[in-house]
Amino acid sequence: MAKKSINEISKISDIPESYQRYLDEIHSISRNKKGGWVSNKEIAEKLQVEPASVSGMLEKLKKKGLIKWEPRKAIRLTEKGKKIAKQLDETHTLLHLFFSKVLKIEDQDAIENLSCDIEHHITQNVKKSLEEFLSKYLDD
Repeated sequence: MAKKSINEISKISDIPESYQRYLDEIHSISRNKKGGWVSNKEIAEKLQVEPASVSGMLEKLKKKGLIKWEPRKAIRLTEKGKKIAKQLDETHTLLHLFFSKVLKIEDQDAIENLSCDIEHHITQNVKKSLEEFLSKYLDD
């Protein structure tokens, strides 16, 4: 199977789950940062991994055109990285609604863990169907 070039990566399913988790965390941390810049240390702490592991992943994300970064400098998502992170966030929100409002799960930690784990496996078609379902279900 041929590797996809940066320009061919256009949807979440083209990005490995491990990459998605980093994009998700960078996006989450950057929301509270001026200019959206994030440090290697912040990512390592949030994901509970060693900073050296973060650096290895940052190289991969940079090669895919998903982040702006130079070693020992701050990190920021590119437009492509932001687009994917926002899609993950939207899917997470939909899953959270589904588990809490439709399935009526009360354990917030369980809802959060399920939403985090599943969001990486939802295609845009499934996301759209879930949106439509929730819209109809919650309007009734």
